[in-house]
Amino acid sequence: MTDKGEYQRDLNYLPDRITADGRDGWPVEPGRYRLVVARACPWANRAVIVRRLLGLEPVLSMGIAGPVHDERSWSFDLDPDGRDPVLGIERLQEAFFKRDPEYPRGITVPAFVDVPSGEVVTNDFAQMTLDMSTEWTAYHREGAPELYPDKLRDEIDDVAQKVFTDVNNAVYQCGFARSQEAYEHSYTKLFTRLDWLSERLADQRYLVGDTITEADVRLFTTLVRFDAVYHGHFKCNRQKLTELPVLWAYTRDLFQTPGFGDTIDFPQIKEHYYVVHKNVNPSGIVPLGPDVANWVTPHGREQLGGRPFGDGTPPGPPPADERVPAL
Repeated sequence: MTDKGEYQRDLNYLPDRITADGRDGWPVEPGRYRLVVARACPWANRAVIVRRLLGLEPVLSMGIAGPVHDERSWSFDLDPDGRDPVLGIERLQEAFFKRDPEYPRGITVPAFVDVPSGEVVTNDFAQMTLDMSTEWTAYHREGAPELYPDKLRDEIDDVAQKVFTDVNNAVYQCGFARSQEAYEHSYTKLFTRLDWLSERLADQRYLVGDTITEADVRLFTTLVRFDAVYHGHFKCNRQKLTELPVLWAYTRDLFQTPGFGDTIDFPQIKEHYYVVHKNVNPSGIVPLGPDVANWVTPHGREQLGGRPFGDGTPPGPPPADERVPAL
């Protein structure tokens, strides 16, 4: 938090990478790593979507923490005995401390954990999804889309940076602001960028090119949470997503695309934000709304053309133990 009451995100993550050549000491190997996520978290949701789209489920297992955590860390309270069945730990914190017994920063998801050693490899959420696209190619499913195509990387990076600064992170800056000035600055930044995105997407189906890319994944995980938590809980209330016609249709289009909506658990999303953020919502009361039936209504974006998966194909259904409740 700055002296002006502005929320500042700590972006210092464990920088190691899992790569095809293993240059950081962590080579890509089927079954060696576990992706730890929480359904509630938008940053983790990115990794869940990319793993689904690329078909990495058979080679990269996934542990799912519960939606509520305390000051120590995310915990595996959704598992029958409160322990991750592969890592054997109750809290993600244990894997961070296995890596560094004096780890000084927040325990965050997503995280790649090395199963043999039990150590966290990295929690650098932005790099993790890019590496899943570029370093795990030997294990992509047949028909996997190119989410980070070489010829579009500069544009994807540029759009993704704008989205991170002015949307992904700005909703938190609104919600955690500690002064009117800081809140209004973040609010203005957020809705100015949403207007820019509405103009960009008015006549093109996806953010970059005519297929789904990493940029769309990064925007989707914030927009899909907008009405459920950010509009009210974080005071991002100029309009609801449902009142922004282009972005509402765009987000429904992605939601109805295999690999996106089938990763979303609205009850867990709401429980996390409204219960964990006691400084914003002291009562801990979780709202019943909004109604989510409208997520599966027609969006009409097919008229803009585009090929969701390019020359590839949609992913199959998620594994039985990773399915979220139907709307």
